[in-house]
Amino acid sequence: MSNLPEKKGNPAVAAFLHKVAAMPVVRPASGKPGRLIFAIDATASRQPSWDRACQLQGEMFMAVKDVGGLAVSLAYYRGFGEFAATPFLTNADDLARRMTGVSCLGGHTQILRTLKHARDETQRDKVNAVIFIGDALEEDVDPICHVAGELGLRGTPVFCFQEGQNPIAGNAFRQVAKLSGGAWAPFDAASAGALRDLLRAVAVFAAGGRQALARLTSASARQIAGQLPAPKAR
Repeated sequence: MSNLPEKKGNPAVAAFLHKVAAMPVVRPASGKPGRLIFAIDATASRQPSWDRACQLQGEMFMAVKDVGGLAVSLAYYRGFGEFAATPFLTNADDLARRMTGVSCLGGHTQILRTLKHARDETQRDKVNAVIFIGDALEEDVDPICHVAGELGLRGTPVFCFQEGQNPIAGNAFRQVAKLSGGAWAPFDAASAGALRDLLRAVAVFAAGGRQALARLTSASARQIAGQLPAPKAR
C-alpha cells in the first residue's frame, strides 16, 4: 500500500470512522459470517478508484477476523446495461481475483438496479450491510429512494461513499443512506487512507452487528449520530 498517496481526510470521514472504531465487538447471533454487498460504479470514470479498491479490499477481511468473519459479494455495473454480482466469498484472495478481472467501461449509472439486487438478496438471506462507492447519478432519484426505504425496513443499511463533489449525486447518496438506516461519507480520490478506513469500518459493522451502535457514547460518534435512526423501543 505504500505507493498510494495519503493525506489528511475530510472531518466527516473522521467522524464516521471514530463511530465505528468505538463499536463494541458483537458476533452475529447466528454465528455465521456477516454478509456484505460491496457495490461499485464501474463506469469509465471510476477506473482509478476501482484500482484502489482492488488493493484495499483484503483489509476488510483482516479487520473482522476476530469479530465473527465476513462474506462479501462484489456487485458492479458498467457499459451498456451490464450488471454483475459474485457469490458471497469468505476469502480475500478470491474476491481480489474477481475484482482484478474487471475493467471499467463507459456507461450510465445503475444504482436502482444495484439496490434492487441488494433488496432481493436480503429477502433470501439477511445482508448485514451494503457498501456503495460512486461519483455520479444519472437516474430518477425517487425510485432509488423507495428501494432504499425497503432496505431500511429489512434492516440492511447502505453506506454510501462518494468520490468527488457532484451535488446531485451527493444529495441522492445522503437520502439513500438516511432512508436505509446507513450513513454517507465522502472520500478524496488522492487519499488511500480514507477509502481504506471506510471499508474497514463497514466490514466491522457488518461482522459485528448493528445493535452495537446503540452503545456508542464518544464525541466523534455523536457527530454522525444524526444520520442514523434512533434505536427502536423494546
